[in-house]
Amino acid sequence: MKTLKTAFLLTLLTLIFIAVGGLLGGRSGMMIAFVFALIMNLVTYWFSDRIVLAMYRARPVTEAEAPELVGAVRHLAQLGNIPMPKVYVIPTEAPNAFATGRSPNHAAVAATEGILKILNQDELIGVIAHELSHVRNRDILISTIAAAIAGAIYMLADMARWSLMWGGGRRDDRERGGGAFQLALMLVIAIIAPIAAMLVQMAISRSREYQADESGARLCRKPLALASALEKIHAISSRRPMEANPATAHLFIVNPLSAGGWVNLFSTHPPVERRIEILHSLARQL
Repeated sequence: MKTLKTAFLLTLLTLIFIAVGGLLGGRSGMMIAFVFALIMNLVTYWFSDRIVLAMYRARPVTEAEAPELVGAVRHLAQLGNIPMPKVYVIPTEAPNAFATGRSPNHAAVAATEGILKILNQDELIGVIAHELSHVRNRDILISTIAAAIAGAIYMLADMARWSLMWGGGRRDDRERGGGAFQLALMLVIAIIAPIAAMLVQMAISRSREYQADESGARLCRKPLALASALEKIHAISSRRPMEANPATAHLFIVNPLSAGGWVNLFSTHPPVERRIEILHSLARQL
């Protein structure tokens, strides 16, 4: 069901792009925007693991250095029938973790020093199972596709804004009375389209988090341990937000940035309380 929801949201994002491109720049303008956005996001996709690991000064660790962490990754990778990812530790006391990499063969799992201190072994296994589920589900690829389409919509909206700044519309259109409608349409595109694209992109990210919770809990058979880990991480992150780049916040198991109230509407993560509730329900099923 969650896979169908993601497919629906990607389709909706594509339809927004087609509609905006058709209204604003026709087929040629639409294709130019899409190609540029695709190139930028493919470069990010191909090198995303190196970029984000370097950004957070993550260092590779061996089983001798971090036996509980590396042992959990190795055990769950075998259960999930995926290649053993590289394992990294991030030098920060803020508790969190993420997985990155363009495929299961090029994956990495990173955990902060803080998360290794506050979680017991079962909770750590639950977190690692969640992250490996992102790898198994190829969520990095899905998020890259969504980012490419959304990026193209943002570019088309920028084209509309620049056109408005330079007067918008052709002189003969204005003389025929069509200029006012064209300007109004471009104004709507410039304002509404990026917001709609962002909301759909956020919804895709939240859907993937729910799916990783469920598939991770089924992989390790410890939904209550994962729920407990989420509660601990969220409680500390709410008091002491991590110094994280907003562009990479969606990678982490819990939003590392402080958020609350209406701001959650634009969050890449679903409410932790709802995630915990679903995991408790799953525990009763299992």
